[in-house]
Amino acid sequence: KTSKALTRMNEQFREKRVQKTYWAIVNNPPPYNIGTIENYLKKNTQRNKSYITNKKEGKHAVLDYKLIKKMTNYYHLEITPKTGRHHQIRVQLANIKSIIKGDLKYGAKRSNRDKSICLHAYKIKFMHPVKKTSIIIIAPTPKNSNIWKQLKQ
Repeated sequence: KTSKALTRMNEQFREKRVQKTYWAIVNNPPPYNIGTIENYLKKNTQRNKSYITNKKEGKHAVLDYKLIKKMTNYYHLEITPKTGRHHQIRVQLANIKSIIKGDLKYGAKRSNRDKSICLHAYKIKFMHPVKKTSIIIIAPTPKNSNIWKQLKQ
């Protein structure tokens, strides 16, 4: 609510002290139950898409993942990005053949009925800019989708 708090929050983001956690529903399991994916990504602004490339042309991209649950036809992953690149989670998961359900842009066979993709910004953790206490905010999964309801079972 204040310019001082805004400055402090911006500093936390810039210094990568804000922890973001995502959930994804993917078509295939990753190669390991827990792992790190590291690539170099290049953004194509005309196509609004990013691609895996080499160190010289791209920006470094790192994320950690964990297999949470095997579902009937899909897999539930928890993803913690270490960098914040354009479409990073989508392109890096697609590169290991764990394509996000409904993500036509990165290889899904069909879209979801509502045209969404099954990638959910689940949790964010940061320090309160004034009180210096840890704040954790958890976003509920979409209520209008049967696939997310399976996670609660």
